[in-house]
Amino acid sequence: MKAYIFPGQGAQFTGMGKDLYQNSTEAKQLFDKANDILGFAITKIMFEGTAEELKQTNVTQPAIFLHSVILAKVLSDSFKPDMAAGHSLGEFSALVATGSMHFEDGLKLVSQRAQAMQKACELQPSTMAAVLGLEDSVVESICKQTEGVVVPANYNCPGQLVISGEVTAVENACEAMKEAGARRALLLPVGGAFHSPMMEPAREELANAIENTPFSTPICPVYQNVTANAVTDATAIKENLIKQLTAPVKWTQTMQQMIADGASTFIEVGPGNVLQGLLRKIDRSVTTEKATIAE
Repeated sequence: MKAYIFPGQGAQFTGMGKDLYQNSTEAKQLFDKANDILGFAITKIMFEGTAEELKQTNVTQPAIFLHSVILAKVLSDSFKPDMAAGHSLGEFSALVATGSMHFEDGLKLVSQRAQAMQKACELQPSTMAAVLGLEDSVVESICKQTEGVVVPANYNCPGQLVISGEVTAVENACEAMKEAGARRALLLPVGGAFHSPMMEPAREELANAIENTPFSTPICPVYQNVTANAVTDATAIKENLIKQLTAPVKWTQTMQQMIADGASTFIEVGPGNVLQGLLRKIDRSVTTEKATIAE
């Protein structure tokens, strides 16, 4: 069975999507439409922008979404997923690619999500840190024991967990992780504490937008970050998307569940190959591929 997976923030690179724009009329039309919807030429930043420009949340999230979704649409005939999933932001890409949301609606939600997250980041200093080489249970326990807000945010693969929260709490937790034997515990260059209670203002803002967006049953089950389980019901999909901003991304558990449900080939759709790398650390028995279009 084929599983299609969609990357999240951090996969961006200068020149992303340019080959699609140049080689596909359909892709060009969708990119041009995106510029109109967003009210600025995101294609110019994607194709020619600096790493710094691409790193701005209000650019990064729509850029990765566009690259992923437009690639899936251009694949059309070969895009036949038995199941799908997306890492954080990538969940929106997966839902549009599998027909649960219209392209225009998905782009508007991603743009609103990015702006709401940016605002939440500016309300209070917060950060994230990557912890390598510790069991998940040890990381969870240290987070609970640390004063202030610090929680597991991304279960990326065994031995790699990202924590998120208030700056001091994350720093203190990192010191405790190192003492507990972590190979590394380092702060990430991010603007705020994604997938933590610090994103509550963004969750409230996005909830309203999601509630007012039409969703339908996707063409295949979508495994959502919050539960790591297959979902096809439009109402449940909405609820999980809303919870996602303040809940951890259960990526390890999601991949394990998809494999248990029969996935043997995973195809990464979008910029970069981060998800293929994580999968090799989760289960080496599965095949991983990169979605590409014929020149």
